[in-house]
Order: sequence, then C-alpha cells, then structure tokens
Amino acid sequence: MMKGSCCCKSVCFEITEQPEMMGTCHCTRCRKSGASTFLLVKKEFIKIKKGYDFISTYHPEEGYKYRRNFCKKCGSALGEIISNEKMVPVPANTIDNELRLSNNFHEFVSEKPKWYEICDDAKQFLGHPTED
Repeated sequence: MMKGSCCCKSVCFEITEQPEMMGTCHCTRCRKSGASTFLLVKKEFIKIKKGYDFISTYHPEEGYKYRRNFCKKCGSALGEIISNEKMVPVPANTIDNELRLSNNFHEFVSEKPKWYEICDDAKQFLGHPTED
C-alpha cells in the first residue's frame, strides 16, 4: 500500500493496489500545476483518509478535459484524486513511500521546454500516447 499527502498533510490518502504505470507529461498545463510525473491508478484503489474538505478542483477552460485537484490550504497539486474517471493520474511527488516504479513514457514532448532534458529510455509521444 502507498501513502500520499499534500505538503501540509491536511490531505492524506492511500493507494491500496499497485498503480498501472508512471508517466511524465511535458504539456504546459501539467508543468504549471506541478504534476508532470504521475502514477496511473484505478479510481477504486484511491482512498481519501483525511482532509476531503481541503480538496478543491480547478475546472479548466473549454477544450481541455482534465480537472485538477489541489489542497486549499497549501496549494499542493493532487492530480485528480477525486475524479470519477476509471483511471486517475496522481502526482508522483505526493507519494510518501518509496516508489517501486520507473517512468514508462513521456507525453507531449512537443511542448517540452528546451531547458529540460529527458534522461531515460522511456517511450516518447508528441501528444497523448493514443495519438502516436
């Protein structure tokens, strides 16, 4: 089981089963929200243990699908831990335990800033993996 939290520990959660995979998104939205490297987790495996009332949701402008959850108190990006989707992205940096996963893919490398160098052999996609 994995335990996760926001920076101030107002929001705490558990992931009860091993995540499907880990990926890195280089799109401007993920980079700005502080959630670029994420775990893909089945929704039923995420259990909010504390602080549900501290979770707020950013609703994106039209044309974007994904909402972003964050802690109202400290602003930590929480991915989509209260989403109704079947698979939920959870920022890797919210996990308190040691991760036993490695990065499986990079998406939106077309938006990657020049100052960032990809230093692994994970598969790269110009957009979402289903597009390439």
